[in-house]
Amino acid sequence: MSRSPKSNPDPSTDASPAEFEKALAELEGIVQRLEQGQQSLADALADFERGVTLARICEQSLQSAEQSVEQLLQGPDGPVLAPFKPDPSGA
Repeated sequence: MSRSPKSNPDPSTDASPAEFEKALAELEGIVQRLEQGQQSLADALADFERGVTLARICEQSLQSAEQSVEQLLQGPDGPVLAPFKPDPSGA
């Protein structure tokens, strides 16, 4: 099965929960294809590269969610919703 590489979204942008779910589902499909080992080397490499990008997108989404939860729990008068401002350094 020949696959053309998809455009790589910027993992530094915030992803909505729906985008996270979509990226995770695509990543799971890539893992299954790679585990089957029936792709050509070129297709496997393209899938691996896409998988790395998707993993970074998922990781960034999870970090953003974790920071949002921490902000909710750190209000001086109890839980307070504060807008999340991502760290531009990506740390």
